[in-house]
Amino acid sequence: MRTPGPADLEALGRCHLECWREAYGDLVDPARLAPFLGDVDEFVGRWRRALLTGAGHVRVADDGGELVGFSSVLPADGEVPAHLQSLYVRRSHWSTGLGQRLLDAVLGDAPATLEVLRDNVRARRFYARNGFVPDGIETEEPRLGAIEIGMVRPAPAG
Repeated sequence: MRTPGPADLEALGRCHLECWREAYGDLVDPARLAPFLGDVDEFVGRWRRALLTGAGHVRVADDGGELVGFSSVLPADGEVPAHLQSLYVRRSHWSTGLGQRLLDAVLGDAPATLEVLRDNVRARRFYARNGFVPDGIETEEPRLGAIEIGMVRPAPAG
């Protein structure tokens, strides 16, 4: 697990694209998903902007030199908790503990918020195991045309 640099942009964009294909292929209307899956430059551009602005904390995981997962978080700001922007792992590494390590690397046990596709039961269960609960807010993710739910992890009691 490491912090990515400029040399990782292409691989990070490709990993992100493949993770979307694997995670959302059965959850999102293929006609809505297809335009994104054909445009690796869009994903590379997103990561270029994110890494150049330094606005968040990003970690990547590689296996034999191939990126197989990543996570990113916007840090807490005063009363506003951290926000998990992304946590994706290639299907070949699902159920290996990599997702947990990526989450821990950017958040630890800090209070946080996130959005997840309502129909992504696997991800919702993962977040629930990590103390996240639905916050009651549902919105349509405009690019994918799917409903996202907000989840929040409160500060540890005590």
